[in-house]
Amino acid sequence: MTGVLKKGMAVLVVVFIGFYMFTDPSGLAQTTKDGAGALWQALTTLFAALIDFINSFKS
Repeated sequence: MTGVLKKGMAVLVVVFIGFYMFTDPSGLAQTTKDGAGALWQALTTLFAALIDFINSFKS
């Protein structure tokens, strides 16, 4: 992607989030909360699997 296209996409994302924030702030908050919870769950699962993998070399 060129620099102009990257900047254009960034501007579109910011405008979309701003529009969403002003039209449905509670929906944006819920979406953010759900996304953060899903990310935390994925990271927890990833690190648990990584720890199990490393521990399998010890035995």
